[in-house]
Amino acid sequence: MAITLTHAATLHPLPLPEAGAAPTPLIRQYADVRNASILETSGRDDDVLPVESLLPVLYSTRASRRRQWYIEQDGSMIGCIAADILQDADGESAIVVIALLQKHGGQGLGTAALAHLESELREAGVRKLLCWVEHHGDDTDVICSPTGFGSVPRDNVAHFLERRGFALGQVERASALTWDADTVHGLERARAAAQEHAQDYRVVQWLSPTPAEYVDGYAWMKSRMSTDAPDADLGMPEEIWDAARVAELDARQTAKGFTIQVTAAQHIATGELCAFNELAMSISDASSVTHQYDTLVLAGHRGHRLGALVKTAGLLGWHQKFPASPRVVTYNAEENRPMLDINEALGFAPFAYEGAWKKDLT
Repeated sequence: MAITLTHAATLHPLPLPEAGAAPTPLIRQYADVRNASILETSGRDDDVLPVESLLPVLYSTRASRRRQWYIEQDGSMIGCIAADILQDADGESAIVVIALLQKHGGQGLGTAALAHLESELREAGVRKLLCWVEHHGDDTDVICSPTGFGSVPRDNVAHFLERRGFALGQVERASALTWDADTVHGLERARAAAQEHAQDYRVVQWLSPTPAEYVDGYAWMKSRMSTDAPDADLGMPEEIWDAARVAELDARQTAKGFTIQVTAAQHIATGELCAFNELAMSISDASSVTHQYDTLVLAGHRGHRLGALVKTAGLLGWHQKFPASPRVVTYNAEENRPMLDINEALGFAPFAYEGAWKKDLT
């Protein structure tokens, strides 16, 4: 059912084809608008996805109930909206995205679409909205993170969010590592130094799907990622992971056309997996950017340079497998100084900053 936003624009639920079916023309338009919005706002294609890769991640999973809408004006799709209702903690938190092509801004479409989105999510039991936005502008007027680490310019998007009840909760730094001979040599030296401090640990590594012998340990580490990584006051729910959820993650990435490499540190005496790093990229384009996803060291095993060990071993192993990938992109909270120290020492350089915004629904 179409919702009227303005006299010329309407909001529509996005119908998905049966799982495994080819993308419909409407899904192709949705992917085109999404990708165009990403290019407009960031100037980069790191997160652009072909429609065949995007469609599999639009479906709901056991851990996430996903809903999408599109904005139509004068017969053309000009915006897309997504809500990811996190099923942990009884589905009280949702990650939302409103992407409107820039030439259609200033008409009140974002405001009207957000109002409808909030109404629907409130009825679905959501009590908190979260969104991550890349900000651009000078430093003459900034919003400081309440964590005390980092700031973002008060650009048009920040103004929009503040006026609609969102508050900045955290600043994330986007960093990139570019490959060359010096990068490889530096990583080799850093790995050797880290291993010297981690004599009680070995490195194990795999490409998805996750081997059965590592599923339980990997699932436990993934669950701790939701509790141990810096969260500021965002209140992300604790995630419950098991073998089924790991299998679902692996299957989803395969359907998306991605491969994931997991590098873990294993305690030799006990066999416990106690640190991990994830790297991923599209397997259909060997020259695409690599995404560094989660990295974590379990609290009981910190102080042995395991973060540096799994990162360096992961990056070196990845570069051997996929040498045409030109760079690695990662995101870290500005207050996560231990992980930023490792990244900076390895050669990661910042190139953008995101604001993590939160709004409580009443």
